[in-house]
Amino acid sequence: MIIFKLERERPASVVHENSVFFIKDRFLRKYTFGSGKDVAVLQLKHGDSNCQPNCLSYNPAESSIIVSTVNSSKSAGTTYYEVYQIGKDRGDRGDVQMGEGKRMKGVTAVWVARNRYAALDSSGKLLVKSSSHETTKTIELTGGIDYIYYAGTGTVLLRNPESVSLYDIQQKITVASVRIPKVVRVVWSNDMSHLALLCKRTIAICNRKLELKATIHESVKIKSAAWNEQGVLIYTTANHIKYTLHNGDNGIVRTLDLPIYISAVKDNNVYCLDREAKPRVLTIDSTEFKFKLALVDKKYDEVLHMVRNANLYGQAIIAYLQKKGYPEVALHFVKDPKTRFNLAVECGNIEVAMSAAQTLDDAAVWEKLSQIALQQGNHQVVEIAYQRTKNFEKLSFLYLITGNMEKLRKMQKIAEHRGDTNSHYQNTLYTGDVAERVKVLKSVGQRGLAYLCAKTHGMEEEAEAIAGSLPPEQIPQVPENAKLLKPGVPIMKSDENWPLLTVSKGIFDKVAAGETTSALDADAGVDIDVEVEGAWGDEDLKLEDGSEPDFDKSDGEGSGAGWDVERTLNCHQIWILL
Repeated sequence: MIIFKLERERPASVVHENSVFFIKDRFLRKYTFGSGKDVAVLQLKHGDSNCQPNCLSYNPAESSIIVSTVNSSKSAGTTYYEVYQIGKDRGDRGDVQMGEGKRMKGVTAVWVARNRYAALDSSGKLLVKSSSHETTKTIELTGGIDYIYYAGTGTVLLRNPESVSLYDIQQKITVASVRIPKVVRVVWSNDMSHLALLCKRTIAICNRKLELKATIHESVKIKSAAWNEQGVLIYTTANHIKYTLHNGDNGIVRTLDLPIYISAVKDNNVYCLDREAKPRVLTIDSTEFKFKLALVDKKYDEVLHMVRNANLYGQAIIAYLQKKGYPEVALHFVKDPKTRFNLAVECGNIEVAMSAAQTLDDAAVWEKLSQIALQQGNHQVVEIAYQRTKNFEKLSFLYLITGNMEKLRKMQKIAEHRGDTNSHYQNTLYTGDVAERVKVLKSVGQRGLAYLCAKTHGMEEEAEAIAGSLPPEQIPQVPENAKLLKPGVPIMKSDENWPLLTVSKGIFDKVAAGETTSALDADAGVDIDVEVEGAWGDEDLKLEDGSEPDFDKSDGEGSGAGWDVERTLNCHQIWILL
């Protein structure tokens, strides 16, 4: 089924300061924002029923308006525009008279000065006329120009099927151009610093020099657009009101029941016209795009105010903050421990990550925390993470490199009680406990290796006892160049954290910590030192007087793979260790 549109549904309108002029039923009406006053200003001349107004251009200095009309029937005559004089108080007294407009043939016309307007005729010429409709300048245009738009005093935007150009009428030169095909409408910001070029399903954001800043693509037709006071473009599709910033960040503001055409956006109010040209006011929640705009403009004071007071939640805002490099801000919006942990890891906040890990108490989370803490040099957090995951091998090595021989001996005792022969033997190498090393080798049936270990380290009585239990042909010969294998003595026990990695602490972290700060501190970097309590002590290990340590011989839930107890040692590996 193919549906044809017989009449134009979009009301022709133009905004000036705090009001909008629009055409309804051949009447020019004026609607005032805020007060909601809607009055008829004048009645337009009756023309061909196939001709419908499609564009208005208002001159406040002369109180004049140009109505450009498009012919919806290709077989009918040419298009034309009309210039009407409006009294400044017309409509306020309730008198609506037939307008005495001057009708002229042409595609469209726009005001370019206090008493000058530019008109594009059907032959592609640009005519500059005075307010008395006398042609003062004729400019031959090339490039297939088919429409013109207002672009400020003395300039117009020229449109052809492939691009849009900024043209200086006085100097007769093209100032700038941008290649955007099939532009339908142009919407300027309030300060004329940016403009939005609206195509059927695309919006191009440009600055005054027509430098392309962002492009937004939609899957449905774009209906209308308007800039708010902060420089955010609010636009509509058939079903939604959406927004976009100068950098292209965009989102949905609210849904719509019926299509609307935006006239202006002020604070949280969207002033618009529906298909019946009836003024409407819709309320929107501007918190999201104001928050994003404050972040883009680095107005951190506003960001902090919104963090404390605004109702900003949802995965979309969190994903946006992560994408833009503000995970520390996203932490303020997140309650879920897993999400808080991931954000804290991303921004290097060990303190928050530690708190979330304690809540989750998951082996994978503790493992990730240990990696991040180790990168920052925070071995106290690394110790706790290894303890929670029962990662005894890494924990023993951590005690070795920090010179904590007391805890290394406790790890040796733990390995013995757990029945983990490999770990037990490895810890005897770390601690230099030769007697315990010989004991381990004997317990796994490696008496030849036990003999070599005892003989090499001068334990003659133990070596003779082991030799007596072996057949003469199985007693190994001690190499003449054999050397003692003893670990180095720690110079200093490292109880405190290593010099921590410098992590940038932004304005948001300072506020969360209750520090007085300003937006100027946002780029400053400081050292973050997280003190963590809860390292193992004698009372935690329960090793006094031969009591059992608080570990099962078989690993519980949360321990990684590779913890099965091996009762035999690989001889090749042990020869290397010796």
